Amino acid sequence: MSVALVSDSTGYLTADLTPPGLVVVPVAVVLGGRSYDEGVQISPGEVADALRRKEPVSTSRPAPARFAQAYQALADEGHDAIVSIHLSGDMSGTYDAARIASRDAPVPVTVVDARTVGTAMGFAVRTAAEVAAAGGTAEEVADAARARAAASRTWLVVDSLDQLRRGGRIGKAQALLGTALMVKPVLALEDGMIVPLEKQRTMARAVARMAELARAHAGDGAADVIVQHCAAPERAGELAATLRSALPACTVHLVEVGAVISAHVGLGTVSVAVCPR
Repeated sequence: MSVALVSDSTGYLTADLTPPGLVVVPVAVVLGGRSYDEGVQISPGEVADALRRKEPVSTSRPAPARFAQAYQALADEGHDAIVSIHLSGDMSGTYDAARIASRDAPVPVTVVDARTVGTAMGFAVRTAAEVAAAGGTAEEVADAARARAAASRTWLVVDSLDQLRRGGRIGKAQALLGTALMVKPVLALEDGMIVPLEKQRTMARAVARMAELARAHAGDGAADVIVQHCAAPERAGELAATLRSALPACTVHLVEVGAVISAHVGLGTVSVAVCPR
């Protein structure tokens, strides 16, 4: 059986980590009233510049037709089944768009809600690709993606909750809005939603606490640990260096958050994802 993989553009794997043959359907960034495909027509730097200018930035799910086209093309290439893996359905309509398209696809399509976003989803896709390459069934490929995503944890520290509030992705962290000016909250992705964990008085303390959480979850085992940032390369680089020293059994990656997530988390955000192998 030949199982093809589809995902969306919020996995943020670097070129050397992207599985061969993976089809990526871009999520859109809306800037100045125009829609741009992430990773194709707009960069994280352009979103960061817009945020500095205080311009409204939002995002939009891909139309189901984009997924339908991708599924048809893969069927035409001779694939017997497709596994389509996407960011949390509670944070985006992308998963629903893929499900709608899957109903009329010419081959069976298993649509997976990764219940996370960013590189935690990206590494779930990478693991699924390994199972597919080894001849796994569509069910085995989908289960591998779900298992790795479920084992992963993501934490983030934002300079401001404003972008999350504007985009409606703030979840239970809404309760922090009244005190956000006096603290730097450590947030987490739990079951597809952003939730508050604790408050720290400074950004430095919040980032240090995030490092502690990452070390605890990784333990002594092997994992991919990904430090992501939005226009905060120095802060993220220091955190990555700290984690490389503290987690010798892990591979620590440093990546810039893509345009879609940047539009929601805002400037200065730093996050860590721990994805056990």
